[in-house]
Amino acid sequence: MTHRFLLSAGLLLALAAAPALAQQAPASITDGKARSLYEKAQNLYYRDRQPQQALAVWQELTTKYPDLGEPYLRKGSLQLMLGDNAGAFESLKQGLSKLPVEPARAPDYMALGKLAARTGDYATLRLAFTNFLQTQPRRPDDIAFAKLQLANCDFAAQALAHPTGAAPELLPAPLNQYRDQYFPVLTADNRFLIFTVRQSPEKVGQENEDVLISTVAADGAFGVPQSISPVINSRDNEGAATISGDGQTLVFTSCGRPGGQGSCDLYISRRRGNVWSAPRNLGALVNSRGWDSQPSLSADGRTLYFASSRAGGLGGMDVWVTTLGPDDTWTVPRNLGPTINTPRDDYSPFIHASGTTLYVVSEGRPGMGGADVYRATQDAKGQWQTPTNLGYPLNTFANEASIFVGSDNRRVYCTRTQLPQGNQPSSIRLYGSEAPASARAAETSTYAQGRVFDAVTKKPLNAVVQLFDLGTNALSQQVQSDAETGQYTAVLNEGRAYAMYASAPGYLLKSLSFDYSGQQKFDPLTLDIYLDPAKSGRSAVLNNLFFDSNQAVLKPRSRTELDRLVEFLRQDPSLRVEVAGYTDNVGTPAANLTLSQRRAQAVLTYLAGHGIAATRLRAHGYGETKPLTANDSEASRAQNRRIELRIL
Repeated sequence: MTHRFLLSAGLLLALAAAPALAQQAPASITDGKARSLYEKAQNLYYRDRQPQQALAVWQELTTKYPDLGEPYLRKGSLQLMLGDNAGAFESLKQGLSKLPVEPARAPDYMALGKLAARTGDYATLRLAFTNFLQTQPRRPDDIAFAKLQLANCDFAAQALAHPTGAAPELLPAPLNQYRDQYFPVLTADNRFLIFTVRQSPEKVGQENEDVLISTVAADGAFGVPQSISPVINSRDNEGAATISGDGQTLVFTSCGRPGGQGSCDLYISRRRGNVWSAPRNLGALVNSRGWDSQPSLSADGRTLYFASSRAGGLGGMDVWVTTLGPDDTWTVPRNLGPTINTPRDDYSPFIHASGTTLYVVSEGRPGMGGADVYRATQDAKGQWQTPTNLGYPLNTFANEASIFVGSDNRRVYCTRTQLPQGNQPSSIRLYGSEAPASARAAETSTYAQGRVFDAVTKKPLNAVVQLFDLGTNALSQQVQSDAETGQYTAVLNEGRAYAMYASAPGYLLKSLSFDYSGQQKFDPLTLDIYLDPAKSGRSAVLNNLFFDSNQAVLKPRSRTELDRLVEFLRQDPSLRVEVAGYTDNVGTPAANLTLSQRRAQAVLTYLAGHGIAATRLRAHGYGETKPLTANDSEASRAQNRRIELRIL
């Protein structure tokens, strides 16, 4: 997104004034020759339409009469109109230093302050807006803006004195081979980098945007970027893209595409095997008549954050969120409210793979100036807290565009604009660095990755894989395994205990358990899942049912598993099942037999109490008679203490 530098209306007063008035020199210029040069410059510009000749006369005037302030302001106005921002800055700075602070100069102080912000000249920035406020401006927006710039000066002074880490470095070749590249995002396993380019290989000489993908090698080296798909990239603009953690869902922005809702819309595509589906507009429920862009998907692809200029926001651009409902339709977008959004522009949201840290670019909070990146975390109730600035050098005086933090919290990626050098135009480049503490997500994530198969035929299955937080009994993530390959990726957060379930129509529910609540090692998992057909004699171990030692009372966090069992049995009312209890060999065989029966009965009682007909259920305790492995260690005995669900 391009940030336009808005000129002060007062600074352009000379262009709006009537020619007769414009030719007159101000009364403060009393020297006859100076007045003559002043009026000559005015006539050259307003009457003769010769700006370069007019600029030469202004230069002559300021050289011969350096103590006059007004000619510097007129020269600065013209330099700004001609695109010479550096020259305009010096002229305005010189002119205002020679004139008293008065209300008529308010637009000039505003313009000087904005130019100072562009170069990171905080001393001039502070002076310009301090003087601007002394002119007693009337517009509340201007007053608020000036106070924000002064707050930026205070923040920047502290931030520059206390850097939060090393400055991001330009990412190496074969990346950064295009004029502009931006909005980098990675899959949860850090294997694929997605980003947008302007002027892609397929469109040399054109200004259209495309989405590219680079495969990341095991040593971290980036592969040659390629078009993500000919189905995705077209003759239209395809920019600002996001991808789900498993790499199966892509949402991107396209502007001016036929059938769109507004100026820029969000489109979605899903991958099966190596083939992406034809992009589909997210529709009038998600897209508006305005500008909708800069999407960010949650790891499971079921929550979408994005920026929009639609009505109902707090500023020009706000951050909104929509979720994918049980019927696979997106909900009406919700504004994230004043905690995240400000009266100014807020955009470029990024939701970390953990789902509990949100990053947003804002122009409405104290920072380094312009647009900075901020980080917000959730409280215990899932509410977003006030964002904090990432600090210097991730934020600078320039406008920051976006940020991406890897799921493992080790690397941060961003884009920076390189100013014109010689004959080379400005460009946008991809950068990266180790993630400083200020940028890391509140929770570090890893992932379980593998394939889902039919246990009998060994063919890949299209299954639903769900993660539930055992501490809250809340669905943390839901993904689908690829129908063609069976591949899935699920993200897990450090410090939590999870129940994972894999299910498909006609198959037994698969129950798995991951406990990272007290574990130091937090590495990715490779885990293939085999689902048994729901046929007579087939059984599945229920890994998330918990009892105290020698007790038959189900512990509260067993509810996650129990509720999944109820749902499984409701989906196929024809199934009859046995709940089978087993123990290890600690204790007497008779005691173990009784304990296993009581535990199996406790599960049956829960199922029956939640609408499953008792005629479909049977509880049976087998004690220590059918161990899965030798009872020669605590780990082995833990495997033998189990509840199984068997199809009758």
